Amino acid sequence: MKPVSKYIQQFLRERTINGQGAHKSYELAVKEIKANPEIQKFVRENKNKLADDAVTRSIAKLREYLFIQKSRKQGQATFAQGYEPKLIVNDRLIDISYEPGEETLAKRKAEMLAKRVTTVAMPADIRHASLEHFDQHDNRRYKAFAQAVHFTKDYTKSKHFVPGFYFYGPFGVGKTYLLGALANDLADSGVLTTLVHFPSFESEMKASIGDRSYLRKIDSVKKSPILMLDDMGAGTLSSWVRDEVLGVILEYRMQQRLPMFFSSNFSMDDLEENWLTYDRKGDGEPLKAQRLMQRIRFLSREVEMIGRDRRLE
Repeated sequence: MKPVSKYIQQFLRERTINGQGAHKSYELAVKEIKANPEIQKFVRENKNKLADDAVTRSIAKLREYLFIQKSRKQGQATFAQGYEPKLIVNDRLIDISYEPGEETLAKRKAEMLAKRVTTVAMPADIRHASLEHFDQHDNRRYKAFAQAVHFTKDYTKSKHFVPGFYFYGPFGVGKTYLLGALANDLADSGVLTTLVHFPSFESEMKASIGDRSYLRKIDSVKKSPILMLDDMGAGTLSSWVRDEVLGVILEYRMQQRLPMFFSSNFSMDDLEENWLTYDRKGDGEPLKAQRLMQRIRFLSREVEMIGRDRRLE
């Protein structure tokens, strides 16, 4: 971006303010103003608000407006980069207001939405996932897509508890992408969401046992308005993570009526039998698994996703 001092120097050179050049420059400015459709339209639309000699008395501002417009069309940097000049009425004269352009507004929106979605060990491109770009033509995935679309509407309008969804199916059908797309859609409605890759989170919790920082991390995750746990059932679950991490999160969210979303290659029944029941030593604790599964069923509704493996494309 060009420094303001250099911009002013260039602007003054354009005005040619010395001697006879100033008169010619003034005449040229008047000619350009009369030929500019945007300025003439503004004057016509605000005729009753402007003084009779408003154009003459606002020559400096109008020249600034023309100069900025010319610079932008030529792709040159201006002192108000990312902002667009807009003519306004100020004390019956013509003035300029600099307002953020489309790119600036889009950037601000993206930054705002990013602050509403917290990710833990998720793919970077998940922040760009959108329901709009989700492939809706595969009928085998459409039910999951439709449920996701309706959730945002139901959640933002209902005063009662609205459960999330447990998306399950084979690798590569788009479960993680759908979670990310839904998180971004919720962010657009002002809803805060936390997206967690559970196997990575499990490793992080174990590494935090020594300094007990895992307690703070669990507390932050469990209190998120919307919590999404991705890739449930991957690897072998330790009894400590099952009881002291997952169990604590599920219990809190059930008590507080906070929706949860899950993605897994296992159905709910298979998750209970093959992942929650047995620890790494092979010891089975079916009652604990059943209790956890009751909470998962309360917090979410099971939806199957099938289709081709899009990772191979």
